[in-house]
Amino acid sequence: MRQFTPIVLAAFGTTSRAMNTYSYIDNAVKKAFPAYPVRWAYTSRMVRSHMNTKRRANMKTPQQVLNELGQQGHRWAVVQSLHVINGHEFYRLVDAVRESTVRSSMGLPLLTSPSDYQSTAAAILENGFAKGDTATVLIGHGTDHPAWTAYPALAQMLAAGGANVHVACIEGASSMKETIATVKQSGAGSVHLVPLMLVAGVHLQEDIAGNEDSWKHAFKNAGMAVSVESEGLGKKPAIIDIFIRHIREALAVIPDRNSNPSVGLSPNSPQNA
Repeated sequence: MRQFTPIVLAAFGTTSRAMNTYSYIDNAVKKAFPAYPVRWAYTSRMVRSHMNTKRRANMKTPQQVLNELGQQGHRWAVVQSLHVINGHEFYRLVDAVRESTVRSSMGLPLLTSPSDYQSTAAAILENGFAKGDTATVLIGHGTDHPAWTAYPALAQMLAAGGANVHVACIEGASSMKETIATVKQSGAGSVHLVPLMLVAGVHLQEDIAGNEDSWKHAFKNAGMAVSVESEGLGKKPAIIDIFIRHIREALAVIPDRNSNPSVGLSPNSPQNA
């Protein structure tokens, strides 16, 4: 009996209602790869502990999921990172899957190749962000990893389109004070805040849209009208398509092609873990 390579979707996780974003992604991946088993793993210890203890969930680590697949006879799996950038969380995931006896072909984060940046910028600009009185500020988590350069790189591509769109981070580069000054200099009288995150969870509720010490509060104090996007990037079909392309690229490098029939695979190949 033909055994199709499992696809493990590895997410940071969330304790908020935004968990339904993962269901949206799950449906899209299963539609794109109907013959392939799809499993979920969560990389955040805090999220797993909270959800498993408080909500009786059954969140598993990447190692646990891969070990179960090995017990079922699978020799290979695709582990698709659902991270936005190639930062600390992604490389911890790579280290984790290396400990499994099941070999893993890694699907890379959202912002990896030049085409990823172009596709992400196009997906964001599809929302018709204004070029005049309303500025849009995309707010990412930020990082002290060298991958912080992903944020200014995306900002440059967005600016090339002529829209009044800015990229900022909760931590690290492009601080709140600097971003507010830049937005005001653009001549905008109002601002739309958008989470540059796959899942709009606790960071949206507290850091971006909270009533105190938040980006929304700071822009209001600067005299600007503020609106907030309530959904993360994971609800955008064009963003999910990028991850689906990364899964295809990861499947393409697995040597046993008999277990991986053609699904429109890309010739670009990520590293195996």
